[in-house]
Amino acid sequence: MKKIFILTFFIIGSFALQAQEQNWHTDVKEAIALSNKEKKPLMMFFTGSDWCGWCIRLQNEVLKTPEFQKWAKENVILVELDYPRRTPQTPEIKNQNAELQQAFGIQGFPTVYFTNAESKDGKVNFKGLGNTGYVAGGPTAWLAVADGIIKSQKM
Repeated sequence: MKKIFILTFFIIGSFALQAQEQNWHTDVKEAIALSNKEKKPLMMFFTGSDWCGWCIRLQNEVLKTPEFQKWAKENVILVELDYPRRTPQTPEIKNQNAELQQAFGIQGFPTVYFTNAESKDGKVNFKGLGNTGYVAGGPTAWLAVADGIIKSQKM
């Protein structure tokens, strides 16, 4: 019994540790504040997490890898803007995501948009750096594209 408890503890602990590695924000205002504080651009991931095959593929092949996690921690503030079909969301998140989809002209998923943002007098101004989507070749290929976007326009 003791062995089962210890094994369960380590498994749960490893999931908690993995969850801490990547901190995906869903509240854009919080992410903007952190972005400005840390002087890092936002990486806005527009996804259909429970229905979009290419989004799921990007997650599995790139966004969940140790290479991406290390890169993201050093370079960007992660923002997930999800448009699920089966997963419930709060009305605030739905409205925020719909406004951002329209503001950025997102027509297909997945789209990853890199941007700097500032909030003044309750209004947010975005300065787009570039965007990408799924890139074949795993984390190395995807990170080369992402680096090309953010390195050319440091904050």
